[in-house]
Amino acid sequence: MDNLQLLVSGLANGCIYGLIALGFVLIYKATEAINFAQGDMMMLGAFITLGLANGAYMDLPFWIAVPMAIVMMGVLGYLLDMIVIRRLFGEAQIAVVILTIALGFVMRFAAGTIFGYQPQSLETPYAGQDISFGGVVLGVDEAVVVLATVGLTILLYLFFNRTRLGVAMQAASQNQLAAYYMGIPVRRVQSLIWGLAGVTATIAGVLYASKGSIDPSAGLLGIKAFAAAVIGGMGSLPGALLGGLIIGVIEPFASRYVAAGYSQIAPYLLLFLVLVFRPHGILAQVHRKKV
Repeated sequence: MDNLQLLVSGLANGCIYGLIALGFVLIYKATEAINFAQGDMMMLGAFITLGLANGAYMDLPFWIAVPMAIVMMGVLGYLLDMIVIRRLFGEAQIAVVILTIALGFVMRFAAGTIFGYQPQSLETPYAGQDISFGGVVLGVDEAVVVLATVGLTILLYLFFNRTRLGVAMQAASQNQLAAYYMGIPVRRVQSLIWGLAGVTATIAGVLYASKGSIDPSAGLLGIKAFAAAVIGGMGSLPGALLGGLIIGVIEPFASRYVAAGYSQIAPYLLLFLVLVFRPHGILAQVHRKKV
């Protein structure tokens, strides 16, 4: 029964890792760049929601505050690419990496300046409620995390496979030049993908903040999410979710059965093994390029 409880808790945490990892994969597929500010976008989205919903700030209804925060972060992601990232077009990929790391520091500083550096909790209508079945106690917040992740995964699948914009995004991510010749506005599509990454990050931030407290350093959670994206396969959306679930499940079991000093390295040990034996990830999508 204890193991089942650990599994349920781990799956809830893994869903959050997977949602953040989705942002890494979306941007990588579109631009072959890595946004190391993705975790900080999650943190900023959570704080924007907190500022809109909590009684100490604007005290808006939770179900109004969340969509507003999602829209705001989507616009922020779009503008980041259009105004900042696009200026590095043609530069080495390391320039984008360094820039996104710097953006992460800026976001953490902004959140700390506005909201403070002390942990705060997002006020939700389902806070403190539990569901019990078969001796396993599941918090409503954890159930919401799992259900929201499943729902978002289905929506993304339908979006990328059943809509013109989603197909255009896939085309631009696979071959930008061919997509441009077919009349797809590649740069605008890339900006929309950055906006979509901001949306997924905000949803992950809301779910994370609803499970416990959040502070500006929560943006560093993006490191685990990046590991999840690599484990699952950097070019695979299902792989990102799978990698997040794997790390989420490993953590509680490692904390339970491994010595305290070693349990924290379990996700990164798995990352090391995946890089050694399957460098492209579990659900790798490798495309050969002809030069």
